[in-house]
Amino acid sequence: MCGILAVLGVGDVSLAKRSRIIELSRRLRHRGPDWSGIHSYEDCFLAHQRLAIVDPTSGDQPLYNEDKTVVVTVNGEIYNHEELKAKLPSHKFQTGSDCEVIAHLYEEYGEEFVDMLDGMFSFVLLDTRDKSFIAARDAIGICPLYMGWGLDGSVWFSSEMKALSDDCERFISFPPGHLYSSKTGSLRRWYNPPWFSESIPSAPYDPLLIRESFEKAVIKRLMTDVPFGVLLSGGLDSSLVASVVSRHLAETKVARQWGNKLHTFCIGLKGSPDLKAAKEVADYLGTVHHELHFTVQEGIDALEEVIYHVETYDVTTIRASTPMFLMSRKIKSLGVKMVLSGEGSDEIFGGYLYFHKAPNKKEFHEETCRKIKALHLYDCLRANKSTSAWGLEARVPFLDKNFINVAMDMDPECKMIRRDLGRIEKWVLRNAFDDEEKPYLPKHILYRQKEQFSDGVGYSWIDGLKDHANEHVSDSMMMNASFVYPENTPTTKEAYYYRTVFEKFYPKNAARLTVPGGPSVACSTAKAVEWDAAWSKLLDPSGRAALGVHDAAYEDTPEKAPALSVDPVTEDVFRPAHVESLVPAAAV
Repeated sequence: MCGILAVLGVGDVSLAKRSRIIELSRRLRHRGPDWSGIHSYEDCFLAHQRLAIVDPTSGDQPLYNEDKTVVVTVNGEIYNHEELKAKLPSHKFQTGSDCEVIAHLYEEYGEEFVDMLDGMFSFVLLDTRDKSFIAARDAIGICPLYMGWGLDGSVWFSSEMKALSDDCERFISFPPGHLYSSKTGSLRRWYNPPWFSESIPSAPYDPLLIRESFEKAVIKRLMTDVPFGVLLSGGLDSSLVASVVSRHLAETKVARQWGNKLHTFCIGLKGSPDLKAAKEVADYLGTVHHELHFTVQEGIDALEEVIYHVETYDVTTIRASTPMFLMSRKIKSLGVKMVLSGEGSDEIFGGYLYFHKAPNKKEFHEETCRKIKALHLYDCLRANKSTSAWGLEARVPFLDKNFINVAMDMDPECKMIRRDLGRIEKWVLRNAFDDEEKPYLPKHILYRQKEQFSDGVGYSWIDGLKDHANEHVSDSMMMNASFVYPENTPTTKEAYYYRTVFEKFYPKNAARLTVPGGPSVACSTAKAVEWDAAWSKLLDPSGRAALGVHDAAYEDTPEKAPALSVDPVTEDVFRPAHVESLVPAAAV
């Protein structure tokens, strides 16, 4: 995962301006510690901080076409670059970088080539022949990108807000699936899948198609020339990623370079649910497993650094980013530069526990569409920036374009949680990998109840964060919150505390507006809060806020988890009988 900074039409070609661009680019060096590059043409500058994953020896950026009239700086991976190169027989490639194909595609197809790219990316391309430029971001927004405007008429693009916030009068989060063209001076959406309209699909459930398309998504992301691993929480999504990788690793190029033993990584407070489940999965798959621990105090001590890197004050994101940030540092210290992770599945399949309350398939499907469209503001932002803070790249196979199309083309009735039919959340995915002859995972792991990452690392983590915020934010501060922070006013002391830290690093109003707001329960959108009247009284992003659903749901006091009862026949775990909407935590 690299860092890009482009400043175009700055109206200043002085050495001082070039030095300023280089200085700002260094703010992104954590993303790309392996090499730095800059190209200038008149008053346009393209800078790059490289994390070398593919072709480490010759793929330094910026990259060019044959006569260097087209210049591009790219953050990301183009998984189908070999296939695209085959369509360009008249072009001469100068490096083995997967990203160089972008310059040549532009030469061949103009601005209309972006949909041909299969991967995660953000890039800025300068055509020096007419001094025009384009910028684009991948379909879902896996790779971050910001766009800003200077008072001198310049247009800025950066992988992170910190490199442009001081010099731009206004800036925004560049929308995913969009392209900006200087020729029109406007943004347009290049990614137009059928599900984007939110109309209800009707294709029948095909478990083999789900399985095959996901396996292809995982395998293509093993394109690397450096050591890699899998982030394994022990939940369904990361466990499936690890299982598929372990099945296919031996046949890949990376196995010939670095060996066919898969490394997996998990972090949590000692005794946390994720650590136990992850070890069980790792033992089952035979991986080299690295169990990492942190304490609540270590997490609290890292909060300011986390907020600086992740560039948000969203409560859910900060809760989950902190352990991921700490884990990434330890992973990088082991010499690993790339990891696969399980983000995106819950949005696609309705895996969050609040989906139990979806009233019908229409609202279920529309909520999944809203969640996918917002991923760049939440889980994609967390996964990318928490890892890249330490020069580690995260790849997310569930957000493969083709896999999303397959999963979102399915009749949403199949995804609905139906206790009467024994279907828990993400049943369609679980069932697709429920292979009796050659099991992907142990049955009880395959049907483990959803744990959000910030919960699974240990329930006392969130409780500790709340206690810390209570010590630093007074009741009078909360009483005046709407005057101090009129945009996205914090409604809890925890949210207020994060906001004060964020404002210290990013004080401009434009920065505040890059962060989403609105009520949420168990990671829902504001619209889905309407599904259950009781939820409006407990607006907390933790999965435990899904009253009557989570096995350890909040009751009168968040610290006290309800007792569990076990069905002696099925060994399914249930919440106490007095709680509404009994939901099994495991199903066979």
